[in-house]
Amino acid sequence: MIRLYHIVKSYGAHDALRDVSVHIEKGEFVYFTGPSGAGKSTLLKMLYGAERPSSGKMLVGGLDVTTLERERVAQLRRNMGIVFQDFKLLPRRTVADNVALALEVVGAPRDQIERRVSAALNIVGLKGRDQSLAGELSGGEKQRVAIARAIVNDPAVLLCDEPTGNLDGGMAVEVMEILQAIHLRGTTVLVATHDQGLMNRFPKRVLRLVAGKLTSHESHVRRGPKPPEAR
Repeated sequence: MIRLYHIVKSYGAHDALRDVSVHIEKGEFVYFTGPSGAGKSTLLKMLYGAERPSSGKMLVGGLDVTTLERERVAQLRRNMGIVFQDFKLLPRRTVADNVALALEVVGAPRDQIERRVSAALNIVGLKGRDQSLAGELSGGEKQRVAIARAIVNDPAVLLCDEPTGNLDGGMAVEVMEILQAIHLRGTTVLVATHDQGLMNRFPKRVLRLVAGKLTSHESHVRRGPKPPEAR
């Protein structure tokens, strides 16, 4: 599914990523973790074509992202969903409008859009909130809408960049439970996070980055005490 071979990403004299090689199989759930500035977000940006490696080779779903022409980046992203820490919703548009955008840009017919939007909102637990304005939702609800928008196209890969970073403990757990449910449907899920408590609670394969270097591969994080849930 995803193959990285000796990836280097440089910004002038600074190497954001240094000789990163890793294979991620179809249907895996993988954490990228490490301190701020370790290169987690840079790596995700390269996977969806927002950044190019300075050297090395990167294959995503059979496409060579390293040499992909700019006009074909849209083709790459059609098979991906992307979730950001800051939601990136249109606050004056409804929940349904925000989720539908991912289908409208590819010219999906209206009946298909309505059906898929409804299904995606049901998966994230927002059934019946389709006509609410996105700007009036809580942080946890906004991230649910963002996840629904990311999965409405039924992507093979879901990329999540610090998806719980702006949420309190209880909401963060709920978002991770949604991501787990999406993974169980067969989606490959990659999550960049520094939240050790969530990784302990939801153990999956872990790739650790420090100063741009992949320092360890772990099949699963160790289970520790569960973080307290917000009431």
